[in-house]
Parts: sequence; structure tokens; C-alpha cells
Amino acid sequence: MKISKVATIAGSDSGGGAGIQADLKTISALGGFGMSVITALTAQNTCGVQGIFEVPPDFIAQQFDSIMSDIGVDAAKTGMLATPEILSIVADKIMEYRIEKLVVDPVMVAKGGARLLSGKAEHTMIDRLIPLSLVITPNIPEAEVLTSLSITGIDEMKRAAEIIHSMGARNVVIKGGHLSGDAVDVLYDGSTFHEMRTERIATKNTHGTGCTFSAAVAAGLASGLTVIQAVTRAKEYVTTAIRFSLELGSGHGPTNHFAEVMNDREKFICIESLQRAFVKLHRSRCGAIIPEIQSNLGYALPCPVNESHVAAFRGRLIRSGDHVSKIHDPSFGASHHIARIILTVMEFDNSIRSAMNIRYSEGIVEACRALSLSIDSFSRGDEPRDVSSTEGASLPWGVRKVLSSRTDVPDIIYDRGDIGKEPIVRVLGKNPEKVADMVIAISEQMKKTTPQ
Repeated sequence: MKISKVATIAGSDSGGGAGIQADLKTISALGGFGMSVITALTAQNTCGVQGIFEVPPDFIAQQFDSIMSDIGVDAAKTGMLATPEILSIVADKIMEYRIEKLVVDPVMVAKGGARLLSGKAEHTMIDRLIPLSLVITPNIPEAEVLTSLSITGIDEMKRAAEIIHSMGARNVVIKGGHLSGDAVDVLYDGSTFHEMRTERIATKNTHGTGCTFSAAVAAGLASGLTVIQAVTRAKEYVTTAIRFSLELGSGHGPTNHFAEVMNDREKFICIESLQRAFVKLHRSRCGAIIPEIQSNLGYALPCPVNESHVAAFRGRLIRSGDHVSKIHDPSFGASHHIARIILTVMEFDNSIRSAMNIRYSEGIVEACRALSLSIDSFSRGDEPRDVSSTEGASLPWGVRKVLSSRTDVPDIIYDRGDIGKEPIVRVLGKNPEKVADMVIAISEQMKKTTPQ
């Protein structure tokens, strides 16, 4: 099996969120084989850098030679290159080994605004490294240093990209993460500008995003993607990694480099769990608990981005006499209704990944209480006009209204309906089998208290 080979030429982050560690995680997650040329060791965590030990240039050269004389590379990226001497030896080796697919992450400015390179080192980067790059990925502060521009919007980003392109970079990506509003990156290939826009995710856990992005671009190039394909893929990957970032440490936590891998691994598990839960429901003869609008049982991937990442039963679960029956097997994107409920719940507790809607009655609510299930509710009559008039907005609004006033997610959220809207009970749990167990228990409790 052919595997793409990617080298990262950068500093080590002892905290694991940036540098060599972030690069290797990214390359692996995207299917490449990662190798490293370490330019510096750092004592570092989520709060900052406590110490730096620069690797001697001759040993940097030796690492290059070891990799290139045996394994070789399909693409490479650079990160922290702290001194003119390190920049020069890296440039020499890139030229010696004719590394064409080079991504340069110009690590020049710290998050707090401090300059990380001396004036001489900045000139060395401009004169020797940037002309070797297939893609360069400066953020706003780095682009300002390279161009002496003040960048406050997309027009200035485009002007900066043109200037940096004139320095010899064949493709320039100006990352817009430091601006407000949507996260917009600008790619310039010397003739055309491409704007890549994603929603801005509210989190402080963005440590290592620059390293991760450039490593993802290099991995894409190594696998044969074009520049625009590699950059687009890298932005999608980083956005998902930020969306499901890790709450580690007391400072700026790392992104989740394996969010996509976790989703891919879990797809089969989700479908199998839904099938096992259905067998339980079918065998229990709890059909009477299915509402008039029918039911569904859903299960989300660990890191869901949208409704396509929630599996459910296409065509819903229906009542067939005393039995719960299905029309089709479960698949992803099969139910907007149950998916919206689960995605809303996961905004508050991402371990609660499954839900099923069942029939409402006062008897069912009492059965839930008798089973000591935690219960909450909302009134459809309280919906704001803009919510009630928007298709699909009511249920996320109601679930969010309940959870916003709690510190935990209850087992049951119900509403008593409204004009033209059937009352519904929602059963929430960590996985479909737990949800099915609760539904069966509610049904059995109802049988005990309701004459047959």
C-alpha cells in the first residue's frame, strides 16, 4: 500500500498541542506517514512557553539527511525556525533535496503579539525560505510583519497576499482568525483570489491551530491534492478540530486532532447500536407507547457537525399492533426531527448522544416519576413568534430552554403540545440501548397501572 510521506520541520511542544506533536497527529489523522526534523525543544503548556532550547544547525542537517537518504518525502512543512542560522540550514537542505511541495508556516508572532524572530531572522525568512514555498500560511499579525500593512479586513488581506506572492511564494493563504465575524481565509495563487469562509467557533481552546492547518495542507499536497483542494480540506479539518477542542489545562487548550477519525470509527458502532436497541424494543411489545406522529430513535457520532452525523431509522419507527416496527434500517441523515433534538442536547452535554420520542400522557409522565427518572418540560405556548414561524425551530428552542436553566440533562423532556402540534415525550440517554431500556421500563410501568 502506498502511503504519502510528510516531514515536519519545526519545534517540539512538550504540552502536545502545537509544534511537532500537533503536526504528527494531523498528518496521521489525514492518512499520511509523518516524520520530523526538530529545530527546537520547548518547555510549554496551555499557559505559555517556559523555556526554549535550540537544536544546533548541524544536528538539524543530520536529521534531514537521515530522512531523505532512506525514506524520502512527498511534501514538507516548516514551523518554528528561531534563528538566521536555523533558517539558513533548513533552506539549504530543502534546496539540496529538491523538496517542491513545501508549506511554510511563518511562525513570527506569539499569540500575545510578541515578535518571535529577530530582524535578521525575518530577513533570512523573506530572502531564503519564502521563495522556496509552494504555499505560505501567515496569520494576520504575521502578514502585517511581512508586508508592513495594517490588516483590518478582506481587502487588506488580498493586498498582503499579493505582496507576499511577489516575494516568491507561489500560493499565499492569509488566515483571518484574528478578525471578527466569520473565519475567512484568503488564498491567492498569483492570478485568482479564493475566499474560504466558516462560522467562528466560540472557544478559547485554539492552541496549535496554525501548526495544525499547515500540517493538514502539507498532508493534502503529499496525497496528490491540488493546492486549492488541500487548503479547502485543511480548513474543514481545522474547523472540526476547533469545534470539538479539548478542555485541557488552565490556559488555551488544544484542538482535537482526531475528531474526524473518531467519527469515522464510530459510524459502524452507531448503526449496530441502533439495530440492537430496535431488537429490544420490538421484542418488548411496547407498541402502545408510539405516538400518532410515529417515533424515531437516533444516535449521533461523538463529534457531530450537522444532521448528517446523526443516524436514525429512515421512515421512522411505527406501531404494528403491540410491536414497535421499522420501515427501513438505520442510516445517517435519516431524521431531521430527532437529529435536531440530539444536536441541541449535545451543546450542553456531549455524552448524551441518543434520543427517542414517545407518546405523551399524564400516565406516562407519572410512570417516569415512579421509575425515578429525572423529568423536565417546556410549553409550546411560550415560543417566540420567530421560532413558531420557522420550520424545525420549535423543538431545539424548547430543549434549549429547558437545558439553559439546568446543570444537567434530564432523562425526560416533554411538552403538552399546542394547536396542531401533538404533545411528545423525549427520552434522552448516552446510547440507543440505554434509551430503549428506559422506554421499555416506562411501557412496563404503564402496563402495571393501566387496565389492559
